[in-house]
Amino acid sequence: MACAVCAGRRRPEAGSRWTGDPRVEHVGSTSVPGLAAKPILDIDVIVDGAEMSAAVAALGSAGYVHRGDLGVVDREAFHAPDANPRRNVYVCRAGTLNVRNHLAVRDVLRVREDLRDEYGAVKLALAGARHGHRYLHRSKVCGSPEGPRGVRPHLDECLQILRLNDPAA
Repeated sequence: MACAVCAGRRRPEAGSRWTGDPRVEHVGSTSVPGLAAKPILDIDVIVDGAEMSAAVAALGSAGYVHRGDLGVVDREAFHAPDANPRRNVYVCRAGTLNVRNHLAVRDVLRVREDLRDEYGAVKLALAGARHGHRYLHRSKVCGSPEGPRGVRPHLDECLQILRLNDPAA
């Protein structure tokens, strides 16, 4: 079942109530073969801006529990109605920084084993650190010495991501 979800072949059961055509992407650490990861899938359901409300309603009708944007504009988070597989599901507006970031990091780590291994080592080193997740997000996006050098967004995008992960920044 996990592979079907990841490949985008499985649509929310409420699909008959919504005629949108989302792009379903498996993102996060479990989407990169060989990368250290928790056993929880991250799934982005990517839709055009005009379809956001309908997609949120469709997932709600299918039993997913809406958690709000969790501080990330143009991304709505959901708890899945079951744990088979365990997953975080997000409805995301197409073309936004968070979507581009998810896809760019995933794609570069899939093709660059050296960066995947380097990033995996950073993840493991930070796993027990206080607030390690915040620094991990910062390093993987902005290409700091602690994270993958293959993903280098524009400085303004780095600052936006930093502020998402650390509002005090």
